[in-house]
Amino acid sequence: MRDVIFAATLLLSTAPAFAQVKETERLDACRDVLEELLNIPEGIPQNLLDKAECVAVIPSVKKFALGFGGRFGKGAVVCRTNQGSGPWGPPLMLSIGGGSFGAQIGGQAADFIFLVMNPKGIDSLLKSQFTLGADASVAAGPKGRATEAATDIAMRADILSYSRTRGLFAGISLEGAVIKQDKDGNVNLYGERVEPRDLLLKPGQPIPPAARGLVEAIQKHSPENLSGDKHL
Repeated sequence: MRDVIFAATLLLSTAPAFAQVKETERLDACRDVLEELLNIPEGIPQNLLDKAECVAVIPSVKKFALGFGGRFGKGAVVCRTNQGSGPWGPPLMLSIGGGSFGAQIGGQAADFIFLVMNPKGIDSLLKSQFTLGADASVAAGPKGRATEAATDIAMRADILSYSRTRGLFAGISLEGAVIKQDKDGNVNLYGERVEPRDLLLKPGQPIPPAARGLVEAIQKHSPENLSGDKHL
C-alpha cells in the first residue's frame, strides 16, 4: 500500500514538470520555424510582417485518419501589446484542425505561419475557436521582398497564411480550417487559467521563460508596428 501511495505521489509531482517540458518543446519548435522562414530570401515580405498585429506559428501539422485528409497541429500566437505600439507580448497556445484544407498540402507534415493583419483578426483569436474563411477572411500570403504583385483580396484579408512542406514555402489559403485556443496548453505553460485578452493585448504581462526565445525572435525581426491599426 505504501508503494502505491508513493507511486501516486511521484506521478502527481512529475506531471506538471512533464507538461511544462512539452510546452517548452512546442515553443522552441515555433521559434525555430519562425527563424527559418523569416530568413529565407523569398519568404514573408518584411513590410507585411511590420504591419502584422499578431503572428501565429504552428509547426509540424500532421495528417490524421479521417478518410478525407484531415489535419491537426498545435502552436502559439503572439501579438503586439499597448494598442499595437508596444513590444510583442506572451504567447497564447493554439491548435488547428479540419479536413477541408488537407488536400492542399499533400500527405507530408507542414509548418504554418499566420499573419493577423487587423483588429477583426485579433477579435477572432479572442474567441474559443473560429473558422478561417467564415469567421475571419484568410488569403494566401504573398512572398518575396516586395508585395506589388499581391492581390487586393490578399491585402484586404484579416489573416494571411503561409505553409512549408517538403522544403517548399508558399502562401496557401486555408479556408475551412478551425483555430482553437489550447486551454490545456495554456494551463501547462502558465500554471493556471489565463485570460486571452490580457495575454495578447495588455502591456506588461510577464513572458514565461519557455516562451522567451519565440518572443525575442519576432521582436528582433519586427520591433515596430507600421500598420497604424489600434487594438480595441
